[in-house]
Amino acid sequence: MKADPTRQLRLLDLQALDSKLAQLEHRQRSLPEHARLEELTERQADLATEQVRARTAYEDVQREVTKAEADVQLVRDRAARNQQRLDAGVGSAKDLQALQHELESLARRQTTLEDEELEVMERAETLQQELAGVEQQLAAVEAEIGEVTTTRDAAVAELVQERETVAQGRDALVTDVGGDLVGLYDTIRAQRGTGAAALAQRRCGGCQLELNSVELSRFRMAEEDEVLRCEECRRILVRTPESGL
Repeated sequence: MKADPTRQLRLLDLQALDSKLAQLEHRQRSLPEHARLEELTERQADLATEQVRARTAYEDVQREVTKAEADVQLVRDRAARNQQRLDAGVGSAKDLQALQHELESLARRQTTLEDEELEVMERAETLQQELAGVEQQLAAVEAEIGEVTTTRDAAVAELVQERETVAQGRDALVTDVGGDLVGLYDTIRAQRGTGAAALAQRRCGGCQLELNSVELSRFRMAEEDEVLRCEECRRILVRTPESGL
């Protein structure tokens, strides 16, 4: 392939722009906010699961509280009715004595139920505090997710803008270099990561190997507009004043 030497030199500028684009893409992928958001999202999912568990436990014990309160109230109501009958003195002595015994039994039952009610209420309070703690943590994580997302989006937007600017410069350079030479360059770049390299001090700037005497002789005899390729890595070699030919 033949190509104007100036066009070949511009391949090095094109290579520099492609390296810049690759760096910008890497920076965008490697933003610390990505990793932090991943951590926060996992934490959010764990806390959401914990929230469901804590809320379920709290709601279950609340039902126990409601039942315990109802049981205590039943005993209180029955004791109140019996006390009214006893105070009224209606009935035989045997009946009144039975009421008195039942009142004593109800008093003991009420004490037991009230102790159970208190224990359940304490458990409910503990679970309520636990649920509130989980919800507070979840809210903090969600707030941080919002903050980190905003920071990440701003950084991404800046990098995207920079990439667009570099890409525009690349497009203009591609037009100057020409489709045939750029096509070869892009093919090699897809295979090797870089498509062109400067020949400096008799060494390929791509694979860093020094050319042997046979290659140097052939390069010296090559036409100025001939496109040279490294025998080792097959990159396009661009001759410069420092090539050592």
